[in-house]
Amino acid sequence: MLMLALHGVRTRWVTFVGSFVALALGVGLIAATGLALAATFSAPDRGPERFAAAPVVVRADDQLRVRTANGVRTRPLARTAPVPPALVAELAALGRTVEDRTFPVDLAATGKGGEPRTQDGEPRAGHPWSVAAAAPYRLTSGRSPAAPGEAVVTAEPGGHPRTGDRVRATTPAGATTLTVVGTVADRGFESAVFLVDEEAARISPAVDALVVHADATAVRDVVARAGGGMDVLTGDGRRRADPGPDRDAEALASVNALLGAAAGITLFVSVSVVASTFSFAVAQRRREFGLLRTAGATPGQIRRTVVAEAVVVGVLASAAGWWLGATGAPLLAARLVDAGLAPAWFAIGEQTWPLHTAFWTGVAVATAGALAASFRAGRTAPTEVLREAAVDSRTMPVSRWILAALVLLTGAGLLVTALVLDPGDVLGRKAYITRPLLLIVGVALLAPVLAGPLVRVVAWLPARLPGATGVLARENASAGVRRTAAVAAPVVITVALTVSLLGTVGTLAEAKATEVRTATTADLVVVPGAAGRTLPPSFVERVRAVEGAVAGVSRSTAVTVLEEGTALVTSGARAVDPARLTAVSAPPVVAGRLTDLDDDSIVVNEEWLTTRVGERVTVWLGDGREVSLRIAAVLATGTGGNGVYVTARNAGGAGADRIDVAVAEAADPGAVAAALRTAAEAEGTGIRVLTGAEWAAAAAPGMSDSTRAGLWLILSMALLCTGTALANTLVTATTDRVRDLAVLRLTGASVPQVLRLVAVEAVVVVTVGAVIGAGVAAVNLAGVWGALALLGVPSGVVVPWGTTGAVLAAAAVVAAVSAVVPAAFSLRTRSVELAGMRE
Repeated sequence: MLMLALHGVRTRWVTFVGSFVALALGVGLIAATGLALAATFSAPDRGPERFAAAPVVVRADDQLRVRTANGVRTRPLARTAPVPPALVAELAALGRTVEDRTFPVDLAATGKGGEPRTQDGEPRAGHPWSVAAAAPYRLTSGRSPAAPGEAVVTAEPGGHPRTGDRVRATTPAGATTLTVVGTVADRGFESAVFLVDEEAARISPAVDALVVHADATAVRDVVARAGGGMDVLTGDGRRRADPGPDRDAEALASVNALLGAAAGITLFVSVSVVASTFSFAVAQRRREFGLLRTAGATPGQIRRTVVAEAVVVGVLASAAGWWLGATGAPLLAARLVDAGLAPAWFAIGEQTWPLHTAFWTGVAVATAGALAASFRAGRTAPTEVLREAAVDSRTMPVSRWILAALVLLTGAGLLVTALVLDPGDVLGRKAYITRPLLLIVGVALLAPVLAGPLVRVVAWLPARLPGATGVLARENASAGVRRTAAVAAPVVITVALTVSLLGTVGTLAEAKATEVRTATTADLVVVPGAAGRTLPPSFVERVRAVEGAVAGVSRSTAVTVLEEGTALVTSGARAVDPARLTAVSAPPVVAGRLTDLDDDSIVVNEEWLTTRVGERVTVWLGDGREVSLRIAAVLATGTGGNGVYVTARNAGGAGADRIDVAVAEAADPGAVAAALRTAAEAEGTGIRVLTGAEWAAAAAPGMSDSTRAGLWLILSMALLCTGTALANTLVTATTDRVRDLAVLRLTGASVPQVLRLVAVEAVVVVTVGAVIGAGVAAVNLAGVWGALALLGVPSGVVVPWGTTGAVLAAAAVVAAVSAVVPAAFSLRTRSVELAGMRE
């Protein structure tokens, strides 16, 4: 049986080349993503950075710790408290101490007259010069700062700014001009600006961390006597005081989720394509199997032959995929880094288990794909050897009908269940990436049934055009529905995935933008010059004093609740002035009243477990304080952007970062706006005064660059598989039709006419696949639209017309070329000889 399988693979290599290439590519992609995925399981070991040379560091604990029945649960605090002045004084008695302060600094080079000229990139971290030795930073040029107005900066690529440069600096205390008196090497974890200690203390009075040159045990004793809330960091623990100490783990978590989705979709596409290819290959060989049955072969022998051929192809293709994956994994890692999806240090490790997993997955996929087709091969009757008709009959066995129905019902059932029980679940990333796959599989299984009627619809216009090309293309595609279905299947997957993924993300972005626009009724919005900044208290008071301005000052904070006694869940929150909230905003209230919000209450959304107005909930504020608050109102869930509202007293010490301004009825809007802009310019910290529409447009959460790059990574892998399968299937199908093409030549058709017919038929079949795929995508997008409607978010459906058109055009070109090229080569042989060929 093995020898017969090897002989079959060797003599019918054209039939198996499509399966081989598709499977090899699928295994290669699975291996590459598996190797990259394995590299995300552990971050590199990093020691302390900012305080590597500091013996002991004292800082506030940045974690909320809550004891539960299942142990202590932790969550990051929204705001870390400063080191108390009394504790600073006590620790100073133990030995030399260095106070660290961190504050944002924007730098811009100045012209000859002192005016700002060019911005120096992202905001830098400002520190007192005395703490530079804790890293340690070493001067690479110039000297240390000795007076206010002097600075040492880390040198950026290109050497700017240089020693001697004058730069315009914007800090939380205002704008000033600094002279760069020295530079230090960039250590990779921050871009820093060092000022003299007195100036740093003026800009940021609070002590963020304290370096203590004393015995760690003595330091811990002093901190313990002072009360809780402070950490004493030594050894590797000093890394907790670095900027973004969890950035490596967070970056790996994002890459892990992305690669997991990419590997899952790649596996799905590979299984679908390989199964379709094997099914088509078996259908092509029905006369061959009929001859074997006539010669005495049993159905079991036929089935074993088909499976053995698949195992041979699977082993060879998986071995090729092994090599492709091992070679392509470093390229994938580099692409992730270049796209900003992975940190700069991300690289493939030495793990080999993903290669083994991918190899055996490929063999299993080939075997499983052929196993289903082998049952049809085993049912081939000996009389099939007499078949000469090209018309397919009984294209769908009962088992395929049942499987298609089960898959479709499962996919539709999950969607409907989610819409009924939890519409928000439909909008989750895992849901909108994985849920469409079931519908795609179900419809792809029905492709042989759907293809016939759709061919006649799609080819209606070409068939009405002068000449016989359109009619012949329609009849050929209708007669060979198995071939049509096999070619259309990759297109169905391509279109359905492209429209479903990109359309869902675009629709959600539009819905979130709509929420932002409808929830903000302010005429003007005042925000800091850069993200993460706060507005100075003096400026806030000046805005409140502007005549005709109804100013709603708000702060960004967070609250944490313990759900079901085991899970800590943190929600973003806005600390607002209840008396001004309804004047400048219109959150979607479903229960209670916003005007009932006070220092003893909270406004929650429907996602909370406790949503009954008047009930009390225990929450932890942004600074870790535990309080019990009464529910004053409940907001609709929406897309997840409707957060929580508390008062300024429960803001956890957060500073004001936004002022929504409504112009009083009797006031002049232009005068109010001018007064606000004058106050902002006088502050000198880059504060911006925007109209409500401008702020809504800027604040609308569109598709981020990382999300777009991640989606294209997933889609590119799927499109590579489907494009290859489309090309190989058409090459195989066209090669198998050389006798049909020769007959056309003998009836008087010219070579260009035959090639034009082949190209038109390929494009018609691609269009059929596009229509089916668009139908699947329409169902998925309808589910997203329905979920948004149930959540009370009016939004239109965003369809990626441009991208879809480009993908379809590429598929049509690939299909036409893959059909025309082998047809052109086959027609080089005399038509009489081709017409007399036998299998």
